[in-house]
Order: sequence, then C-alpha cells, then structure tokens
Amino acid sequence: MGYSKSDILDQVRKYHQDNVASGFVPGVTPVAASGAVLDEEDRVALVEAALDLRIAAGTSSRRFERALARYFGLRKAHLTNSGSSANLLALSALTSHQLEDLRLLPGDEVVTVAAGFPTTVNPILQNGLVPVFIDVELGTYNASPERIAEAIGPRTRAIMIAHALGNPFAVEEVAKIASDRGLFLIEDNCDALGSTYRGRLTGTFGDLATESFYPAHHITMGEGGCVLTDNMVLARIVESLRDWGRDCWCEPGEDNRCFKRFEQQMGTLPKGYDHKYIFSHIGYNLKSTDLQASLGLNQFGKIEEFGAARRHNWARLRAGLDGLPHLLLPEPTADSDPSWFGFVLTVLDDAPFSTAELIDHLESRRVATRRFFAGNLTRHPAYLNSRFRVSGPLTNSDIMAERTFWIGVFPGLSDEMIDHSIRSITEFVTRRT
Repeated sequence: MGYSKSDILDQVRKYHQDNVASGFVPGVTPVAASGAVLDEEDRVALVEAALDLRIAAGTSSRRFERALARYFGLRKAHLTNSGSSANLLALSALTSHQLEDLRLLPGDEVVTVAAGFPTTVNPILQNGLVPVFIDVELGTYNASPERIAEAIGPRTRAIMIAHALGNPFAVEEVAKIASDRGLFLIEDNCDALGSTYRGRLTGTFGDLATESFYPAHHITMGEGGCVLTDNMVLARIVESLRDWGRDCWCEPGEDNRCFKRFEQQMGTLPKGYDHKYIFSHIGYNLKSTDLQASLGLNQFGKIEEFGAARRHNWARLRAGLDGLPHLLLPEPTADSDPSWFGFVLTVLDDAPFSTAELIDHLESRRVATRRFFAGNLTRHPAYLNSRFRVSGPLTNSDIMAERTFWIGVFPGLSDEMIDHSIRSITEFVTRRT
C-alpha cells in the first residue's frame, strides 16, 4: 500500500507531538543560553522539502530571499550557507574591481571593535585589509560614534561593526559619519534581527547588512545566513562572489535569461564563449539549499513572536536582578528597542567574588553561561601576528575579557526558567556579600 505525501506529513506531525519534552526541574533541567525553537510545522517543512528532493538552492531559497528583502524594505537579499559567509561576502564585495575607484585595496583600513565575534573581523584580514580596533562602552557593550570618528585615519575606507547581543549601536549617527567621510558601512546584524533604532530596523542603515540563521540566532534554517543591500551594484557583486565568481546571473538549471549567452566577449576569451562559464570575480560556492530555506521560510513568520519573547525574558531578568550589588546590569542603547540575543552581566571590580566563581555556581545550577565572545580579539593567539591598528585604549574590552559573560533569553525559556536564573544569581551574590 502506497502513502501519499499528506499521509506522511500527518505522521510527521504525530511523531513531533509524541516526542515533545515537557516539565522543568530547577537545577536539573538545563537553562540553555541559546537554541532553536522548532515546532511541528518546522519539522514538516523540512520533511516535505526532503520528499520533493529539493536538495539545492531553488524555489524555497528564492521565496525566502524575497521575504527577507520585503521585511527589511531593501531591494536584494542573498542567502548563504552561514552568517560567517555572509560577512565574508559583504566585506569582499567592497574589494571588487567593478567598484573602480571606490574599491578597497590591500592595506586600506576598516574600523571595527575588539570586543566581538571573530567573523566580523576575519573578512577584513582575509582580504588583506587592516582592522582598526576600538573599545566599547560597558552597559550597552557598543562602540560610540565618537570612538568610531576618532579612529578614522587617512587610509580608513569602511566601518564594519555588529550590534552587540541584539543591542543596536547608534547606527543612524554612525551611518552619517560614514556618509560624510565617504566610507562604506557594513552592519553585522546577525545577533539583532528585529531590533530597531529610532523606530527603524537595524540592518537598513548601512551599505550592506548580514544575518545569521544558525540555531542560536533569532530564527534558524540550521546553518545559514544572508547578505542584504539596497545597492544593486553591490548586490550583483555579492551574488557573483557567492556563486563561484561567475558573471552569469542565470539560476542553476536556467539558460540564457539575458539572451546573450553566446554573444559576449570578456577578458581575453574568444567572442561568444558560453557566458555561464565566464568568471568576473575570484569567488566561492557559499549558497544555501532549499532544505535549509524551507525551514527558514517557516521560521520567518515567527520573527515578531520570537522577538517579543526575547524582550519579555530580558525584561524579567533585568527587573529580577535590579539593585543587586557587585554586578553591572545591561542597558539598551538610547532610542533603541533591542530584540535581545542574551543578557549580559559584568562583575564589578569591588566584588567579593570572582567572575569564575559566579559562573561555576550558575553552571552547577544548570544555568548555561557564555563569555562575551572574544572579550578582546587582540589578545587571542590567532591575531597576535596579524596586522592591525588600535585606536585608543581597549580598557573596557579588557574588562570584558576578565569579568563579562551572558545568559540566555531565547524564546525556548519559560518564566520558571528565567526565575531560576534570577534566584541562582541572587542567592550566590547575597551569600557572598
């Protein structure tokens, strides 16, 4: 007896319902720092794509790209296999020969922060450019426009900074600095999907923006990311770099959309060389698949729901820990509404306990902790022999390397879990004070 697709998908829904974990036991059930929130329709979306053998980028990928572009109000979105790849493509696009005199050249500088995740900085180095590291402010954990402006030198050509754990930096002011100085601005929006600054979505202020859809992020497609832009020249360069560096813009399996497939002459190739195999950039294959995009499309409809849950959990933690001594609690950037990635804590220097002791206590209570990514990238072995410039002291980045960590606020955490985190921190601090 055969099974229809609808029969199989009904069984998938039943399988999901039969395997949903429930119940929370304080100190036993993990309170994760991050994680994907997946329902039965997410599982169905993946299985349906698998049944249809949509194993490469195709219709679901295009639909997801169009949905993302509409959400941000931008002209183009290009899916990638990760947020890290999205950052690599966004920065690499600025080095394209097609930008002529505007292109970034080896030795040019890009302003960024020392307290961040490596994949915001690595593309700068990978393209032979020079990161200019600046410090951030404790509390918001973002660089100020003043620090950014002070870091700009004669060879500075771009700014590439992430919104810290979902908390926007003053991106409108930074975009004006970039415009006034003739610099490119890349917003690493991987931790901040749905955050706003002065009522406008982050990811819409720069020349390019990036998203990550890794399971830890606001929505997920498993592994995956996206490059967004309103600039069609940059969009075309990103697409070429993502798709092997080819000059052709036909989709895989599509031929001759431009009706000039065998009529062009480029480089020193013979006239009429097949345009599908002409390469205008030294590129990569960083595409995603329809399996991933099918999940991403289903998750896309939950952006607002997930953002509301993150804000709720963050606010509950902030209220529950308010007034507790020896800890610096986080603050949203003025005029912003963050869709928080995590809840940041910095142990003050007068504390009668160490950061490691507090972290050990939380981990023993099954409350997961994470350091604020690199803390200070300039102190890591990977960068000790790299070429970079530092603008101003990195005092706060060093403090973060020593005394800053974060805990979870993602939508998979219940009020009971959040309250367990609050109790665990409060009991430890109170006992040690």
